[in-house]
Amino acid sequence: MNLSPDQIIFWQLGFIKLNATIVSTWAVILVLVLSSMLITRKLSTNLHRSRWQNILEVVVINISKQIEDVGLKHPHHYLAFLGSLFLFIAISALGTVFPGFEPATGSLSTTAALALCVFIAVPLYGIREQGLASYLASYTKPTFIMLPFNIISEISRTLALAVRLFGNMMSGAMIIAILVSITPFLFPIVMTLLGLLTGIVQAYIFFILATVYIAAATSTIKPTAKGS
Repeated sequence: MNLSPDQIIFWQLGFIKLNATIVSTWAVILVLVLSSMLITRKLSTNLHRSRWQNILEVVVINISKQIEDVGLKHPHHYLAFLGSLFLFIAISALGTVFPGFEPATGSLSTTAALALCVFIAVPLYGIREQGLASYLASYTKPTFIMLPFNIISEISRTLALAVRLFGNMMSGAMIIAILVSITPFLFPIVMTLLGLLTGIVQAYIFFILATVYIAAATSTIKPTAKGS
C-alpha cells in the first residue's frame, strides 16, 4: 500500500520522475479544460438549453453565491480562482471511483501547492482592492506590535490549509485501502461512497477558507492572529 501517489513512479530519467501525483494532476486539469470547452461551445440564452449547460450554470451560480455570502461584494472577480480550486479538489475526489486513479490531493506536494496559491492570491486581491500602502498598513492594526503576529498568522494558516487537506484526503484513502484488503466486498463500497462525500466536503472547506482569507484581505479591517 502506497502512503502517497508520489511513491508510484511511471517513468524516471535521473532525478526527473513522472509519478502518479503529476499524472493525476494533469488528468484532472485535462478533464476540467475539455469539459469547459465542450459545455461552453454552444451556449444558449433562450429556454432551450442543454443539460450540461444547466448543470454548469447551477455550479457557477452556487459558487458565486457562496463567495458573496462570505462577504465579497463582487463574486465574479474571484470566481475563476476560487471556483477552480473547488472544482480541482472535488474532481480529484470523484476520480477515486475509477480503479487505479490516485488523487493528487493525497500528496502533500499538491496540497502545499494549492495552499501556496491561496497564500499568493490573498495579498494580490488585497492590494488590488485597498492599494499597496493600505494593505501593508493593515498588518500593523490595531497597533504596530501586531505586525509579527499577523505575519506569523499568514504563514501558519497557509501551512494549516495544506496539512488539513492532505491529512483528510490521505486518511480516507488509507482506510478504504485497508478495508478493501480485509473485506473486499460490500463494506468497502460503502466506505468509498463515504470517501467521495468526504472529498467533496474537504473541497468545500478549502474553498470557503480561501474565500474567507481573501475577504479579510480585501476588507478595511485586518483580523488578528487569533482568527487564523
